[in-house]
Amino acid sequence: MIKFTPILLAILYAVVMYRFSVWRTKRELDARSTELADPKLTPLFTRLAKALDLPRIKVHIYEIDPVNGLAAPDGRIFITRGFYRKFLSGEVSAEEMTSVIAHELGHVALGHSRRRMIDFSGQNALRTALAMVLSRFLPGIGVWIANGIASLLAARLSRGDEYEADEYAAALLTKAGIGTAPQKSLFEKLEALTQSRAGAMPAWLMSHPKTTERIAAIEKLETRWQGLPDTQD
Repeated sequence: MIKFTPILLAILYAVVMYRFSVWRTKRELDARSTELADPKLTPLFTRLAKALDLPRIKVHIYEIDPVNGLAAPDGRIFITRGFYRKFLSGEVSAEEMTSVIAHELGHVALGHSRRRMIDFSGQNALRTALAMVLSRFLPGIGVWIANGIASLLAARLSRGDEYEADEYAAALLTKAGIGTAPQKSLFEKLEALTQSRAGAMPAWLMSHPKTTERIAAIEKLETRWQGLPDTQD
């Protein structure tokens, strides 16, 4: 039984962390967000809703400065105040902002939002269990190895989700008559838009696929949808 104690503790830790993370995320979003109502964006959001056979798509503004979009575990869609300011200043077009919403809708539809919360708890549990086990054999560096393994797993899962959400968004934007051009043009802007004043790239962007790879994946989809030979294989 003693041998399995680290694993049992890790499982218990994962369950507690999951419940706490869901509660804390909902509380934070409820306290710091308001519904977005913009006359330039609403018609485009309506086109997305029509393509999905929904009466409407409700988008909220999350009152933080970093540029980002967010799909909450409960299915709500958010853009940050910092991202909305980029739109108001003309740095991001209405169609590009709509592509962000389509991407976040993809995370919701594909179950990424809830799974990410579970993954986060699971990764912490894995990190804890590995640290306990490895530290017995590799004192001093066991924790570092455990953190490295958990971080690599998290990055791989995140990149996979991003590609899937990109594909969903591309299909939705095409069905809505908006097309994928805004999606691709926004990718080319993301690095500049999300850099801090110190010029450092945020951690969430580092866990995303490379811009060129995301654009290439969408263009590959377009080629397939058009029934043309795929020259990228």
